[in-house]
Amino acid sequence: MLSDDLTEDALLSGRVHVVQPRRGQRASADAVMLAAAVPAEPGMRVLDLGCGTGVGMLCLAARVGEVAVDGIEIQEELVALCNRNIAANGMAARLKVAAGDIRARVAGIVPNSYDQVFANPPYFDARRHRASPHAGRATARSEAGEADLGHWVAALARFCRPGGGITLIHRSERLPELLAALAAKAGAIRVTPLWSREGEAAKRVIIRAVKGSRAPLTLEPGVVLHRADGGYYPAVDAVLRDGAPFPA
Repeated sequence: MLSDDLTEDALLSGRVHVVQPRRGQRASADAVMLAAAVPAEPGMRVLDLGCGTGVGMLCLAARVGEVAVDGIEIQEELVALCNRNIAANGMAARLKVAAGDIRARVAGIVPNSYDQVFANPPYFDARRHRASPHAGRATARSEAGEADLGHWVAALARFCRPGGGITLIHRSERLPELLAALAAKAGAIRVTPLWSREGEAAKRVIIRAVKGSRAPLTLEPGVVLHRADGGYYPAVDAVLRDGAPFPA
């Protein structure tokens, strides 16, 4: 039985099941879309920074067979839930999570060794936004007392092998910071805006880059998520429900 502070939820039309906090860090469409945007292939080694309860790891592993995914998570209670979710989804042979801080050495996680590294860093700069009163959610959503955006980009590059891929999702307002942090570490940067609806400003961007590349930046056409009636467009629905690759 679940305790009152936990819920059990299905993702990808039931292909993935996760136990997660009722309040605090929970699965979101952002995490599922991020996992869908990672250009992983069978046989690759992938790392999820700040993996939480394992949503991104599990969704990626459900989409790409024979891929091995490691995760790093700083909150011990989420590490325990992530391990529980990995076992419940029958993924223990391919997935593992380590407790640790992305700014420090983490046992079993080797720098310059992963084919793909991805992350959904905290969205808010604590100097400009009020942190959530819920400690777990504050850690997941705000940089207060934790790694800032520069630390996250540095960690993405540190663990990625030369020529490997870096993928992240973030708020569009922080795009200048992200590009500045990536400039000395990666190239072939592809920025994909995510519009909630047509005619609205993009609130999110997905960024993909190649460590050590000097190829120029590309601004992709972008993806509109919702139709006028509020439902998802078919290509987006395929990502969220069927585990399809990101459509751009």
